[in-house]
Amino acid sequence: MIITSHNKLKNYLETDLKNSISLGFVPTMGALHDGHITLMQEAISQCDFLVVSIFVNPTQFDNKSDLQKYPRNITQDVEFIKQHIDPKKLVVYAPETDDVYGNNPIAKKYGYDGLEQVMEGANRLGHFDGVGTILEFLFTIIKPDKAFFGEKDFQQLQIVKKLVEKLKLDIEIVGCPIKREAHGLAMSSRNERLTTDGRNKAALIYETLQKAAVYFKDHSIYKTQKFVEETFLNYPEFNLEYFTIASEETLKPVKRKYKNHLYRGFIVVHLEGVRLIDNIALPH
Repeated sequence: MIITSHNKLKNYLETDLKNSISLGFVPTMGALHDGHITLMQEAISQCDFLVVSIFVNPTQFDNKSDLQKYPRNITQDVEFIKQHIDPKKLVVYAPETDDVYGNNPIAKKYGYDGLEQVMEGANRLGHFDGVGTILEFLFTIIKPDKAFFGEKDFQQLQIVKKLVEKLKLDIEIVGCPIKREAHGLAMSSRNERLTTDGRNKAALIYETLQKAAVYFKDHSIYKTQKFVEETFLNYPEFNLEYFTIASEETLKPVKRKYKNHLYRGFIVVHLEGVRLIDNIALPH
């Protein structure tokens, strides 16, 4: 079932579904791939019923060109979902912009205790305000028991947890491991914009992260960062925007190691005009 009105969705969830069932939620912007399906399968394994939203949210794009280029094919996306998820246990919410924002698509302002001020937040101003705005809207209407997010966008995952904490919502945020292509590239809708050759070359990103994780065991944070930077200097078709080693908890970049502290390496690379992100847990 596809619903395009938030009022109809709210009514359906409150009246047609029994209150005793558990409700899972997977928010997406469409252009679905196997990574999204993995989230949905995890959701339906933990919950009785699943809501999937498909909405290209304008307020989280700082680049209008990116917003315009973002692929949209609702029919194809819904058919893809039905191949993997029992349609009887599923509703898809696919609104137009005015159903979400009326005639005023503007983001609310949020504070995430500094989580939003580094990495993607520093490079894409206002991005996480847009994320918070659409998620608060969806969480309020759907009222899921659990919502599922991929670790590819690890910073976003931490910010969503903070959003739920600040709004005092009774929702469990579940992080799911990164789904990768056969050669290691993190699955993303953006991968479709790469040529076949580019997609194969992009395997270098995860290969480098894996090598960096091994290198990190016996080297300093500074030397590990230099190792990654020098690796990409050998491949001029790649443009390394940043590689940052940060605390998993605060997301703040770190300069030295401490025992029993969780670190993660975050990377953004441009290839063929496509901005690709990935991350990896580092040994501690």
